[in-house]
Amino acid sequence: MSCEGAKWMENVKASADNIQHWLEHINVFNSTPEFGTTRVLFTKPEVQAREYVKDEMGKLGMQVHEDAIGNVFGVYSGTEPALPPVWTGSHIDTVLHAGMFDGMSGVVAGMEVVRMLRAAKKTIRRNLVVVIYTSEEPTRFKLGCLGSRAMAGKLSASQAAKLYDDAGNSLYDVLAELGFSVQNFDAVPVHKGEVYSAVELHIDQTGALEKAGKKVGIVKTICAPSVFDVEVTGRQSHAGGTSMQERCDALMAASEIALALEALGRESKSEYTTATIGRMEVIPNAVNVIPGQVKFSVDIRDSDYDCKNKLVCKLRQKISEIQQRRGVSVQVTEYNNDHPMHCDPGIMQKLERACRVNEVPYEYTISGAFHDSMLVGEFAPVAMVFVPSRKGISHSPEEWTDFADIAAGTDVLADTLIALANE
Repeated sequence: MSCEGAKWMENVKASADNIQHWLEHINVFNSTPEFGTTRVLFTKPEVQAREYVKDEMGKLGMQVHEDAIGNVFGVYSGTEPALPPVWTGSHIDTVLHAGMFDGMSGVVAGMEVVRMLRAAKKTIRRNLVVVIYTSEEPTRFKLGCLGSRAMAGKLSASQAAKLYDDAGNSLYDVLAELGFSVQNFDAVPVHKGEVYSAVELHIDQTGALEKAGKKVGIVKTICAPSVFDVEVTGRQSHAGGTSMQERCDALMAASEIALALEALGRESKSEYTTATIGRMEVIPNAVNVIPGQVKFSVDIRDSDYDCKNKLVCKLRQKISEIQQRRGVSVQVTEYNNDHPMHCDPGIMQKLERACRVNEVPYEYTISGAFHDSMLVGEFAPVAMVFVPSRKGISHSPEEWTDFADIAAGTDVLADTLIALANE
């Protein structure tokens, strides 16, 4: 970072009040105000939140447009707009009964950087683009990072037509009904060189920063998920009339698979591995009936792609053994098998310098959660800034990050984006 950049930051700082104002206003658009924040992709609250943020971007002098999958781009013009731009931003959709910070903090931090630039009358060479990525959360269509996935060329129009929500609506049809230019879906992918760099601010979802007393985490690696649906089919029968020896119990088989998954996750030699079953449906779910079918999700994440694939192979072997021994059938459907993203060393160095200039305590960290930056990294150098969350709680009504901490992270983000935009 230049000395000029450091001096500028002494005069204009991120405003915690502005950040609070935007976050609280976005949170008004919420389908479960009685219990947390729920803003699922393309529901009325999510569409209203989009319109609110686009309007706020316009007030900041940004030119706003959307692509065929609904990614929103707020462009703050540089003096040399033909140069590849610098991106920042995150998402505004949530899981069910979540909080008001996950994703949204990164969007408003980008907007606050633009406000700071305007307040300081600071010019930059490259355009600065604040992006709202479509549906980072896999809530509606069972696949996360829809917008950034399409940007990375990993979600086509034909694939979008095969992604269905629980009501039977395809992603492609929902986009068309909302007026998005689905006929231009082929124009969504971004090619290498078209974006100079991208830096995303996000809340820490582990609690590590709070425990360490650090205000910023500089992310080294974004872990990538492999997501599956598993369906175990046994034989439904009477709980009292079927002896223990005669049973073909789908739930007991599913439980054994779950324990095998947990053991594999704990035994992993990777730097960071998680293995989770977050959703389970037992059929017929009656007190006096041996379950004949169980459906559940599997979420495996790792900072190392090869380690993740080895774990998946071992899990499939365990499933095969359990299936044969218990006399059940098991169907496994894979939704995605993404690559972990290693953040750009040059941008990480700029973030570190920005922390020192702003006297913000920091540490390097790994993101166990996936983010849109994981897929943006397919076509541009990326990095992430984490800010502390209370007890590391996220995806919960108890999710909380102090607005002052987001402001401190935004100061670091601003210095880094300015340095990149002026290269």
